[in-house]
Amino acid sequence: MAAIATPLGRGGVGVIRLSGARAYEMACTLTGKSAFTPRIASFCRFYQADGTVIDEGLVLYFKGPHSFTGEDVIELQGHGGMILQNQLLARVFELGAKQASAGEFSYRAFDNDKLDLVQAEAIADAIDATSAAAASSAIRSLSGEFSQKINQLLEQLIHLRLHVEAAIDFPDEEDVDFLSDGVIQNNLEQAQAKIQQVLATAKQGQLLRDGIHVVLAGRPNAGKSSLLNRLAGQERAIVTDVAGTTRDTLQETVVLNGLTLHLTDTAGLRETEDTVERIGIERARTAITQADMLLMVYDVTRDLEEDSTPLQLAEQLFGALPEAKRLLIIANKSDLLNDSYTEKTAIASRKQIESRGYEQVNVSCETGAGIDTLIEALCTKVGFHPPENSLIARTRHIDALRRTADYLAEAHEQLTVFMAGELVAESLRQAQQSLGEITGEFSADDLLGKIFGSFCIGK
Repeated sequence: MAAIATPLGRGGVGVIRLSGARAYEMACTLTGKSAFTPRIASFCRFYQADGTVIDEGLVLYFKGPHSFTGEDVIELQGHGGMILQNQLLARVFELGAKQASAGEFSYRAFDNDKLDLVQAEAIADAIDATSAAAASSAIRSLSGEFSQKINQLLEQLIHLRLHVEAAIDFPDEEDVDFLSDGVIQNNLEQAQAKIQQVLATAKQGQLLRDGIHVVLAGRPNAGKSSLLNRLAGQERAIVTDVAGTTRDTLQETVVLNGLTLHLTDTAGLRETEDTVERIGIERARTAITQADMLLMVYDVTRDLEEDSTPLQLAEQLFGALPEAKRLLIIANKSDLLNDSYTEKTAIASRKQIESRGYEQVNVSCETGAGIDTLIEALCTKVGFHPPENSLIARTRHIDALRRTADYLAEAHEQLTVFMAGELVAESLRQAQQSLGEITGEFSADDLLGKIFGSFCIGK
């Protein structure tokens, strides 16, 4: 049974791809030709069952297993008009093909050992990349670099398991390493160090792929919309002197220093009788709870009451003080701190903030001062470094690596504290299985369905 991709738009050229045992036979019937040479384009007409010409174009034949899916693959390249493509599709269906489901071509490639799971996911990540750095990292993962790191770790764990199980089964053999001679412990600690290195790389890759959700919150007219416009580099939000101008959440995605920021501007937080504004404030509070990073914007010239601090303002606005790793305080209109008393007050306030583990950045949305510092502070807060040879990664990869690290920590404790060889071997087995989930060595069918179901049609 052949799988096909449905045309989704209009263009100069439309491509229909068939994959499966009958793809070659269908191409011959469709074109009236008796044979095709692999990887050589053939100009053909595409015929209805009654001999009427549907369209004309190129046919490319990729003979399995030397194809993307590992099966016989045919590409029909005709004109890109929707009517012509749909007529050609109808004819292919008539010949026995079925419509491909999302990610089916990639799944067939995975099932036929043409790709591992990381490489298959990298295809979707390359298509969906929101920055040049993310696209480059996805291509490097597609080429197998991430998989190679994982496979090296798997080999290391397998050899370590063999040592442990040999020490259990042959405790009296002189040429076998014993649990107590330090060799297994040393190898285990090397594996732990390596998994931490790969985990650090994967975290950077996850940030490249997913970016972070940043919410701008504060009192009305604090400068939230002005800051959004500054970061976006264009006038996305309406800015006026009227308090409560922003009455709904406004989203914008930008890439700064290689990091994708999904920005959300929110309504100013205050008590109000205005029904529409109150709905906007409720949506703001929902966005605040879902944010990866919260930027509390306040006007240094008016938002702090006498002897109050920005942290006290944060407690008033949010009901409780957010944890330091999620909160970055933005002191807007810092260009207006023009008298020595106000400057001294601001410096004292900043010291008080830093003493509690928080951070404040002084900016001026009017002049642009401090914006670069703000971007650097954001990257530092989330642990993002300018990408160099990074590899794209997903949340499930991070989860699997963390579980692997936990099992290795268990194995280390069981070895060094309890000398319990059987428990060490079991923890290593679980570590190996967790790590194997990344490339698909150990993968449940429901996980595969979820992963490939997120792909676009035709991939």
